[in-house]
Amino acid sequence: MARAAAPSVRRGKTASTGPPLVSAGLLLLLWWAAARAGVLGDGLVPTPWQTLKAAHAMWADGTLAADLRASLARAGQGFAYGATAGVALGFLTGHRPRVAALVSPVMSFLRPIPAIALVPLITAWFGIGEQAKHLVIAYAVFLAVWLYVHDGVARIPADYRRAARTLGVPAWRRLTEVLLPAAAPSVVTALRHGAGLAFLALVAAELGGAQSGIAYRLQVDGQFLRTDHMFVGIIELGLLGLAADALIALTGRRLIHWSTS
Repeated sequence: MARAAAPSVRRGKTASTGPPLVSAGLLLLLWWAAARAGVLGDGLVPTPWQTLKAAHAMWADGTLAADLRASLARAGQGFAYGATAGVALGFLTGHRPRVAALVSPVMSFLRPIPAIALVPLITAWFGIGEQAKHLVIAYAVFLAVWLYVHDGVARIPADYRRAARTLGVPAWRRLTEVLLPAAAPSVVTALRHGAGLAFLALVAAELGGAQSGIAYRLQVDGQFLRTDHMFVGIIELGLLGLAADALIALTGRRLIHWSTS
């Protein structure tokens, strides 16, 4: 039986990794063709090989590692602050309609205001230090996470809550054993969306007076039209977002084993 099952396991792995590899191969081919054709002018679109060489040079001189550390620290701390506050407030407003009636209009007012619009104001208040950058990222993450968590908690069937109250379940156990498991898929979705927004807001934060970081390096390289270095930074941001999303999704699938979503 074990020998018969092995081919199906291999087919499953191939089916899951095949399409992403094909997509990556097609993207590289199109990228190489665009660079060779000079669609935007000579040298303005580097080839994949030129970009790889630029990445190697940036790594060798320490620029790539230093910028990566700075950006990861900012995005990680901003995400942690924003996600924690968003999850906490989302559970509160989703569970308490009266609180939601007070809070939701304020959140609906803030959500259309992009993080980049607040960079000058936050810089004026807190200067150009790390605290200001963390706040910009936390703001973007907080609003997105709150919305998903609030909606997930508010959609929990009222029968679950009534049954728990009828059985005399204490409030803290209703939170940990009823609300949290039921809303867990929404929390994971909120964190995945918030992680992506953290890297979007990171760009806005680092353009507001940083001296290191991926977005800062993009700005500097843009002034000298070093497009190969700029491509390295853009790919870094994409890979970081992809890795964060995959990590949260994988953790969610392992922890929320009772959900099929």
